[in-house]
Amino acid sequence: MNPNDPNPNQMRPSDLPTSERLATAATGMMSAIKTQTAGEKGEHATHTMASTEMVKAYTESWPAMSKKSAEQTIAKYGLPNEALPSRLIWYNNLPWKRTIVYRDEIPHNFPQPHSDVIENFIDYQVPPDKASELARFDGSVIVERTKGEVSARCDMEAANILALNMMHEIVQGRLTAEQAREKYSEQTAAYVLNRPAPYAEVLQFQLPTTDTTDTDHVTIGPDLLDQSVEKVKDIFRS
Repeated sequence: MNPNDPNPNQMRPSDLPTSERLATAATGMMSAIKTQTAGEKGEHATHTMASTEMVKAYTESWPAMSKKSAEQTIAKYGLPNEALPSRLIWYNNLPWKRTIVYRDEIPHNFPQPHSDVIENFIDYQVPPDKASELARFDGSVIVERTKGEVSARCDMEAANILALNMMHEIVQGRLTAEQAREKYSEQTAAYVLNRPAPYAEVLQFQLPTTDTTDTDHVTIGPDLLDQSVEKVKDIFRS
């Protein structure tokens, strides 16, 4: 036992025997091949709908902002596809790939103090060299390179539309992070005061219709791959 270990009783990944590690790697490889070959990769939507009673039971004790966001989203898109004590989830509520309203608030001070409670997702491929610029723009714009998704999380849908429009302007090289922050602040103030704010009203770009996922490329040496292949064969034989 390492005397300097801050968590001596915690299970470590290194505690797994080699056979179990290989079996896990082989299972992951087998699953990846299957899902990519069958065209089943990515997240699958839930097509059933939660009941009004279930949604009410979960959200009646939610904080005011979360409850308000849930009510507004239901009024616009109908009942969610999934209802959990901590969140409501809509799938394919166009233009969104997915929308989540959270029970738990995340404090955020840009461009003014508010709570992030609603997250809207789109398919979008962000070049890796633009990721840091987006992080400088807004920490609530989340890039998932592998899944080929971008989401924005804020207190209202309009703010997420605005954030994603600014994201696109940054990716296209038309705005820097600093310029996008300034424009975002101006458009937010205009929207709240019921003045023209086109960037907060509708997405100003066409959503992609092609595959946006980025599966990257293999970097593991052939020896480990060969062992994993043999393990896959063992799994199929068992």
